Amino acid sequence: MDAITIQILRNKVASLVDEMHYHFYRSGYSTIIRESRDFSCVVLDRNGRLIVAPPMFFHAPVYRHLVGRILQVYGGPDGAPGDIREGDVFVSNHPYEGGIPHVSDMAFVAPVFSNGAIVAFTGTLAHKADIGGTNPGSTSANATEIFQEGLLIPPIKIHEGGKVLPDIERLIMANTRQPELVRGDVHAQIAVTEMGAARVKELCERFTPKTVMDAFAAILRGAGDELRNAISRLPAGTASAEGLMDSDGVVLDKPIKLAVTVTIRDGVAHFDFSNSDPQAKGPVNLRPSMVEACVFYSLIGSLGPNLHFNDGMRDAIELKFAPRTITNAQAPAAVSNYQMVNLKLVDVILEALAHFHPARATANAGASSALSIAWSKARPGQSNMQYEILGSAYGGGNGHDGASATACHLSNLHVTPIEILESEYPCRINRFDLLPDSGGAGQYRGGLSMLREYELLEDAVVIRRYDKSKFPPSGVAGGESGGGAKFTIRLGTENEYVTPASGRHEMKAGERFLLQTAGGGGFGDPAKRAPEAIETDIAERRITREAASRTYGHKA
Repeated sequence: MDAITIQILRNKVASLVDEMHYHFYRSGYSTIIRESRDFSCVVLDRNGRLIVAPPMFFHAPVYRHLVGRILQVYGGPDGAPGDIREGDVFVSNHPYEGGIPHVSDMAFVAPVFSNGAIVAFTGTLAHKADIGGTNPGSTSANATEIFQEGLLIPPIKIHEGGKVLPDIERLIMANTRQPELVRGDVHAQIAVTEMGAARVKELCERFTPKTVMDAFAAILRGAGDELRNAISRLPAGTASAEGLMDSDGVVLDKPIKLAVTVTIRDGVAHFDFSNSDPQAKGPVNLRPSMVEACVFYSLIGSLGPNLHFNDGMRDAIELKFAPRTITNAQAPAAVSNYQMVNLKLVDVILEALAHFHPARATANAGASSALSIAWSKARPGQSNMQYEILGSAYGGGNGHDGASATACHLSNLHVTPIEILESEYPCRINRFDLLPDSGGAGQYRGGLSMLREYELLEDAVVIRRYDKSKFPPSGVAGGESGGGAKFTIRLGTENEYVTPASGRHEMKAGERFLLQTAGGGGFGDPAKRAPEAIETDIAERRITREAASRTYGHKA
């Protein structure tokens, strides 16, 4: 194919992904969609391989696993459609059968047909306000098996041949505490998935199905070639790294080890996760699709941000897992807290990759985290389920300070504005700030911890999920660690309490809590930080004068 046509179709797909993304967040019912934007929209080839990465990067490797299972269950031999028809829409939220991150995420996939053959798929994946399980909101800090986390849906049809199968929707809505929110988000998600399928069909009609499929194949090959070329420039060798998470949320006195050994050989990067801890009792277990997301993200970050991610990169890496470990859990292990495991795993992988490309080394980041509040009552016309993604901080790197109060690695999620929280839920935000001196000191400083203080205006169940309290983000090349995460409940009372880990807390109206996310680690010797940068930090209240003198040796 000519390069111009390939690039035109790449841009068409990228624009379509943006269009799907825009329509979905504008149509969503829950703040999870409208504000946090905890979802992805994609276009895939006929085998389920991703063509262009969505903003929610860690969803990117999931679709190939899901579509692979759909083709296995419903497809015919030699790529024939089998029981897959035009107008079908498939649904799944199953981490083990569909490769979905956790039960609260629900995916929808639609095939694109031309001349009776499948030429592509479109898909969406989005967090749901509640899908049953032990806790309101479904996500859990201390589940011990996946059945406690909500309704499990293997890949099945929810539309067949263009006709809605209402019994599937009725089953889903019967298993949620938030049927109006979930129904609204599901309908928006299906509509966007079908819109994407219609747009790809239009591309086939304009360019011919063969041209579209050939362009997809060329885009996939191109990404694979780019990655292989980048890997081939690395020195051959082996490097290992490991890191600790605070706990699994159930066995609180036992840290969880994540480990990787990276070997660069013959233009291929080999990642061995076999030395990671056995799968945990609590909900911090990963399926391989999430490990793949961490690997590809870390490779692109280490080798160059201009690399185009898609599933064509898979041929340039090899992954090895041991069975029944944190990075390759088997059912019925709980998985709700997968994201904070992802974020720690990225730290570990980046540390190993820095051995091969020191110029791209970076200190450990904080951990984006989650808060859910199930209110005892709801305001008229509003949901009683509040769900938020909280930002954290990046570590410093070679030539730059770490960013503060932003989603870390992989997700690109948004922090919900105070105005939305206070207008839709019975809470008051008394403080939203950055914590001075919480960024790891270094020649390049780590980003600062984010603080939010909440006052409850009615009784509620509060579920907080976070990491990097016992083991704060570490610095590199002589940089110091960032401040640890913390969660303090019942502020200002005799029962004020710093929780030791993620957990579920029943609280009363009038009580307050303070959440503090971790600060990023520092990069390089603090004594080498430019005096003018320290003065700017003092002026902007990022560090105090006392810390500037004590840590950096700075004299005013």
